[in-house]
Amino acid sequence: MDHSSITGRQLAAARTLAEMSQAEVAKAANLSVPTLKRMEGASGAVPGMTNNIAAVVRALEAAGIAFIDGDYSGTGGPGVRLRDRQG
Repeated sequence: MDHSSITGRQLAAARTLAEMSQAEVAKAANLSVPTLKRMEGASGAVPGMTNNIAAVVRALEAAGIAFIDGDYSGTGGPGVRLRDRQG
């Protein structure tokens, strides 16, 4: 999934699904909490430097999150889900 299409709501939902605090995600992504808050607060595409967005996505993916884009069959829009941690 192209990181430029990630939304703030996806980041917030992913963090919640992964049961991580903003401080935990920010630390894992090597960002400040205020930066993560701004990213999560975006109503559309996440604002900010692409390397910061990629770092947050990597941190959440490492926690078992899969990002789903709006073109994924049957979703009706972008979303997140937990990956099978057995595989």
